[in-house]
Amino acid sequence: MSIILKTESQATLMREAGRVVFSVHEALRKEIQPGITTRDLERISVECLKEHGAVSSFFEYEGSFGAGLYPGHICISINEEVIHGIPGLRKLCDGDIVSIDVGAYKNGFHSDAARTYIVGNAGDEDKKLVKATETCFFKGLEFAKAGNRLYDISEAIHAHIKAEGFSIVRDFVGHGIGKDLHEAPEIPNYLPIGRGRGPRLAPGMTLAIEPMVNAGRHAVEILPDLWTVVTKDGSKSAHYENTVLITDGEPEILTLLN
Repeated sequence: MSIILKTESQATLMREAGRVVFSVHEALRKEIQPGITTRDLERISVECLKEHGAVSSFFEYEGSFGAGLYPGHICISINEEVIHGIPGLRKLCDGDIVSIDVGAYKNGFHSDAARTYIVGNAGDEDKKLVKATETCFFKGLEFAKAGNRLYDISEAIHAHIKAEGFSIVRDFVGHGIGKDLHEAPEIPNYLPIGRGRGPRLAPGMTLAIEPMVNAGRHAVEILPDLWTVVTKDGSKSAHYENTVLITDGEPEILTLLN
């Protein structure tokens, strides 16, 4: 496993890309309401990326399983859709939960973040799912420090979700990020092997940590479009992600600004 450590100048460029991703999410958050189409949201994201001198990390990304090139600029996944939902004519409805994944490429570097938003009014269980998904990211972040093991993050994420009564998606994981959208290492959101294992975290590592959480069982499947991933049991799913820089001290979230 070849993990790429970033210099301070490279980290600065990734901070710029991270600010773009944050700005796109802020623009989308303000527009999410019943009746808006996912294509409308994509159009807003493209305009925001352009305003900040960036382009989508996802557009025409080469997929797996013969999927070809991704046709959207962001990923919009609704209710039982876990990830990689393609923007189109579908309208958001009151009570939907919608996961939006945004990637920005600027000055030769990528940054990546996802959020799950509640559309209008949602039930208590949906609110709990969305909150637990966000919280488990920060539980994992507590271990994103130099000297710790990568899977310490994974274990903390999984422990919180298990305690909340939900399931962690196992077929898709987080990843390193930088000049390429997907770099080493892969970051599972569950403990894949025994405790105290996995590569040591070091200053300069940049990680896209992204728990995907299902209200039901963890199993997923891919729809015939060869992109959209859904829960196999039809339960709802939530997604929360940030790009994180490992430092000599506390981790720095590049896609979340105070």
